[in-house]
Amino acid sequence: MSGPDSPPPQALLTIGRRALARGNWQEAQAAFTTAVHQQETAGIESIETAQSLDGLGQAAWWLNDPATVFQARERAYQLYRAQGDSRSAARVAAWLALDTFYYRGEYAVANGWLERGRRLIESLEPGPELGWLDLAQAHMIMWAEMDYAAARRYCTEVVTLGKALGDVDLEMAGLAGEGLSLVSQGLVEEGMRRLDQATLAATSGDVADIDAACTACCCLVFACEWTRDYERAAQWIERMRRLATRWSHPTLLAFCQVHYASLLIWRGEWQAAEAELLAATGDLATTDQPARVADGLVRLADLRGRQGRFAEAEAIYARIESELKSFRGDYLLYGRAALALAQDKLDTAVNLAQRYLRTLPAANQLERVAGFELLVRAEARRGQAEAVAAAVAEMKTAVSHVTTKPMQAAVCFAEGLAATTTGDQSTARRCFEDAARLWAQAGIPLEAARARLALARTLLALAERAAAQQQAHRAAETFTRLGAIPDADRASALSRQIEKMGGEEHGRSTNPANLTPRELEVLSLLAAGHSNREISDQLVLSVRTVERHISNIYSKIDASGPAARAAAATFAVQHQLF
Repeated sequence: MSGPDSPPPQALLTIGRRALARGNWQEAQAAFTTAVHQQETAGIESIETAQSLDGLGQAAWWLNDPATVFQARERAYQLYRAQGDSRSAARVAAWLALDTFYYRGEYAVANGWLERGRRLIESLEPGPELGWLDLAQAHMIMWAEMDYAAARRYCTEVVTLGKALGDVDLEMAGLAGEGLSLVSQGLVEEGMRRLDQATLAATSGDVADIDAACTACCCLVFACEWTRDYERAAQWIERMRRLATRWSHPTLLAFCQVHYASLLIWRGEWQAAEAELLAATGDLATTDQPARVADGLVRLADLRGRQGRFAEAEAIYARIESELKSFRGDYLLYGRAALALAQDKLDTAVNLAQRYLRTLPAANQLERVAGFELLVRAEARRGQAEAVAAAVAEMKTAVSHVTTKPMQAAVCFAEGLAATTTGDQSTARRCFEDAARLWAQAGIPLEAARARLALARTLLALAERAAAQQQAHRAAETFTRLGAIPDADRASALSRQIEKMGGEEHGRSTNPANLTPRELEVLSLLAAGHSNREISDQLVLSVRTVERHISNIYSKIDASGPAARAAAATFAVQHQLF
């Protein structure tokens, strides 16, 4: 477009704006670049020059060219100031704040841009630029400070301003942020109504600004993940992918890939999920936005942990910590806690889960649920009944307004684990049966199989060996099909143990000493003469965990001293436990 026959700057400005409206970022960049070059060559610094730089910054953002983004926008800001256009300068300051935050992770500098933008327009009548400044502030608070109550206040002001100005883009972007904040605080129905409305506007064409449309879509997806409303997320993500393709928006497309991959993981389609994540993290790596890259990598590490590829998961977390330091630390803590639990490093899992919960404000109820879940599972394995009960109570309070089947199943499973730690096997049985049913109905095979495995242990504690074997076998089949190697090993170990006990029921109707299902497994192997190391290998547990279970058994059957192991074996024989 450059050369002696190029259109004049004003015509190029029009060409560039029309290209932006069509999503033709390369054409827009070429037009604005030529306009700026012509104006610089002529020694002109006018409002048109500022507008050309402003447009160039927008085109460069879509083309993932951060160097040009900062150069063009910072110059546009200065020229708008010099030309006395404070509103445009404030608007550009809002974008520079977000660019500084997402590209460079410099929260203090980003806040400086926001405050400068506010000062420029404080004496003017409220306009859309104030709304964009408030919206940028809200999203930075959500991501950096995790203070959704404060973010909600800003978003509510944005919605009010958007309505007053008749600015649908601003109103819907604010409505989405308000909805996400409400969901995080447990006001799920109210928040989801806002999010559905904003996302429909974004994907149906009511929202003209693609950035505002992306904001609405992102908020909806995060809310669905917190509430485990995978059905709703699946419906919207397909519309988002079409939107991203229509606008040639690689960042949104990669974002959709990452979150679509999460849905595939839950559905048990792990091969497809892996392909999506590898593609998404490769595309995101070109954006120079570390938080977005890390989001995909964390989900890939989670998948590796489920597959038992622990060293690869550890390497991914190490990479994030060393290269992507601006990424939210709470996500890393949670991921590492889940990985520790998968490896039966129970003390580490508890410590990391507790640290994860300490990083989140108490008001962010739904984000905290995952931490309580990890605590319940780890503390139940450690036999810590009081800690399990406390975590279950917190979890139930946090999800009291969430009615999705996956979340209901998670609560049932947690209650089942709590019951096992107190020896209430009848309650545990009912809870695990409900959890398996709800997860199966929601199409979440891994968690349904984990509930079946827990149910098998409970049935074994109730002396229903044939039923226990059936559940253990079904769980093992699912784990093997998915490629969940650690879970498959545990299910197979339990199945083998039941086979060695023989197929006949011994008629035992009560659980002596209120032993947990896991303690019964350990005791039966101990009575059969296995060493702690052999028990560890057969049950796929660490030796330290086996030792903890044996200590709990001794305490419950009142055995101590050098003869404790023999007394435990005698107890098992007397009560027909092996």
